[in-house]
Amino acid sequence: MPIDRSDILAALARLQLPDGGDLVSRDFIRAVVVEGEAVRFVIEAPTPEIAHKLADIRAAAEQIVMQLDGVSSVTAVVTAHEQKAAPPNLKVGGHPKPQDGPLKVPGVNRVVAIASGKGGVGKSTVSSNLAVALAKQGRRVGLLDADIYGPSQPRMMGVSKRPASPDGKVIIPLQAHGVTMMSIGLMVDPNKAVVWRGPMLMGALQQMLNQVQWGELDVLIIDLPPGTGDVQLTLCQKTELTGAIVVSTPQDVALLDARKALDMFATLHTPILGMIENMSQYICPNCGHEAHIFGHGGVELEAQKLGLPFLGSLPLDLGVRLAGDSGTPAAAGDGPMAQAYAELARGLIASDIA
Repeated sequence: MPIDRSDILAALARLQLPDGGDLVSRDFIRAVVVEGEAVRFVIEAPTPEIAHKLADIRAAAEQIVMQLDGVSSVTAVVTAHEQKAAPPNLKVGGHPKPQDGPLKVPGVNRVVAIASGKGGVGKSTVSSNLAVALAKQGRRVGLLDADIYGPSQPRMMGVSKRPASPDGKVIIPLQAHGVTMMSIGLMVDPNKAVVWRGPMLMGALQQMLNQVQWGELDVLIIDLPPGTGDVQLTLCQKTELTGAIVVSTPQDVALLDARKALDMFATLHTPILGMIENMSQYICPNCGHEAHIFGHGGVELEAQKLGLPFLGSLPLDLGVRLAGDSGTPAAAGDGPMAQAYAELARGLIASDIA
């Protein structure tokens, strides 16, 4: 007989807590999901302190549910109503602060969001390399990794030090390859999932925009998460944006989602600065043959159809991936990809975008 929610709750009710009661009677169990023989649930404590004490209980909870007939896998996550960052004493996340309309980021001349409709099109790679390329052109550049659930800029930019916060309010960003950068990945345990609701995401984004000492910047590049969710909505409504650049591969599936991203920015009255075609072609390093693995020219045609600027195309190159994994973006070097990003950067400067 298939497992159901009542069986799971009955099993969890047998697990006594050290300070009395059980997970069910104290109303700690949330989001019980049963998919075939797989079970997932959340243990939500009222405070971060209690959640920390429940870390050992999570394994026991998984084990007791695993013993039920018909269960082959169990995943439990411990979270809290409010989460606090690690010392010194800077809180990361939390509810967004009220404000009247969009705010300008102090000291920043232009704020450019790099977006994509779907993941896997190289948006974060384009963001980091473009930031470095602009810095090499003499621009004062900031890079904000706003992909809260999947921050990748610390690895791509080769930084891992936790930013300083002398008073628990102001955040001192890091420097890498001539770029001032900040990422939520520098503030939380890189091996732990960020299990936050929408309001905490919005609060974290506002902190990284307004509590970070960005200094005087010509342009702040914001690497958005894929899709059209809370982070994008918060950014467009709460921050004075110069505009957004949408990155896509030329294949039809990617363009379907790119159109949704474009529609979101239009709905939120955010200027669309143009489109970039990534992974446009692949040139074999052995024979020089040019292959169009994901198609070719689809983004440029889409831009023409929508009357948007086409900012350029970038090839698929193994060196870009290796450079990003090593923490030194390809744009920091002198090869063909560095030249491609330099050309893209010069175009953005000439268009007064960056």
